Amino acid sequence: MRIAFFEDSGASGFAPVALTRPVFDLVCGRFSLRERLCRGLGVSDWGAFIRPFLAESFQEACPEAAVNDPDWLTEAPTLLINSRWLPSREAFDQLTAADESIAGFQGDTLAFLWIDPFETPLISDTDWSDPLLKIADTRLREETTGHVLSRPWNLIELNPDLLLQDFEHFTRRDLVSSQSFVTLTGEAGPGTDRRSLNPQVAVQGNPELVFIHPLADIDPFVVIDARSGPVSIDAGVRVQAFTRIEGPCHIGAGSQLFRASVKAGTTIGPVCRIGGEIEASIIHGYANKYHDGFLGHSYLCPWTNLGALTTNSDLKNDYSNVSVPLRGEAIASGSKKVGAFIGDHTRTALCSLFNTGSSIGVMTMILPGGELLPKHIPSFCRLWHGVIDDGLHLEAAIETSRRAMDRRDCELTGPQERLLRTLYRMTARERQAAIERQTLRNAGPSVSTLRD
Repeated sequence: MRIAFFEDSGASGFAPVALTRPVFDLVCGRFSLRERLCRGLGVSDWGAFIRPFLAESFQEACPEAAVNDPDWLTEAPTLLINSRWLPSREAFDQLTAADESIAGFQGDTLAFLWIDPFETPLISDTDWSDPLLKIADTRLREETTGHVLSRPWNLIELNPDLLLQDFEHFTRRDLVSSQSFVTLTGEAGPGTDRRSLNPQVAVQGNPELVFIHPLADIDPFVVIDARSGPVSIDAGVRVQAFTRIEGPCHIGAGSQLFRASVKAGTTIGPVCRIGGEIEASIIHGYANKYHDGFLGHSYLCPWTNLGALTTNSDLKNDYSNVSVPLRGEAIASGSKKVGAFIGDHTRTALCSLFNTGSSIGVMTMILPGGELLPKHIPSFCRLWHGVIDDGLHLEAAIETSRRAMDRRDCELTGPQERLLRTLYRMTARERQAAIERQTLRNAGPSVSTLRD
């Protein structure tokens, strides 16, 4: 199958976690939307139509994809899929059976659409939303099922359900096809790669809901609790003694857990170092939360480092719904449980305390002063003793990120660095507005009155 993911006008609503990646590469469940559909549909050729400033770095990360290339669409009919749509299992079957006469909608949102090569000139505009809707009007409208995302906290809300779905339809399938997993009973199975789990590892609940890759290393005195959902542990994972993992949960390849308490609804991506308490959160990958501290109902982007005892609140004292200041504008989440959304390359010092519903941008430096931090800290800011300033030295921050990535045998490439520099310019107004608001608050009522 030939598919292309597209970002519509709603993609801008996912700052700060989608400032450095397309929305379809955000994780929910075990996978991103792109990974889930490419695995589930047997995709042979794929493309992406994304915000222009992301094109170079994404093309480098996915050289096999056609990125922002209208000519590629002229080669053959292509199934276009909205990057904000998470299809249900029934929708997977619908996509497989759909033909070029169908346009799939969930509510008022266009979810998928087959496009003919001769229609390509109609969608060459930067904003795809209106042109695609006009093409969809020429098709037979068909309702589909799944979830249409609009904000980062939707990923957190849906993560437990997507973990269940991915385990049932991907992890189980991988297990059966490879015959390569750790048995929980101690009995030898027919697969040559199987081995038994250490008898001092406690598995609670149905052992069929636990998948452990044979190349994972699980110490004695680890508890894996599958009573509320499945647990999958990928290759190269190291789980230290006295760690407790509660499903639904997925631990990505090469990650390490150090005496951690991992609660239900959590996804930990590849090559993370995790300690302390994690609840209902998504750690995208290549992130450090090595020390004690609580992370709840939050999304943590790659190359972030949370210092010792860094903690966030995910519930207000009065149990009311939480609003989140995305790009500085307070957005009602409609949820009582919302944590922090932290962009790439951000670092916190010890004992950093994030308030309920915090939005922390890309490459911020958090230097705490023992109090709750501001809920909105723009990208490329420095926070020094509770005060936001623009004193972050960009060249030094980039060099720090280069060293951090090198420690994980990764490289800060030219396209990645250029993306960071572009974002630095793009977010300048947001930084300045945050500093001005802070100045007004600190000046007291008289200044506010004069301005009004």
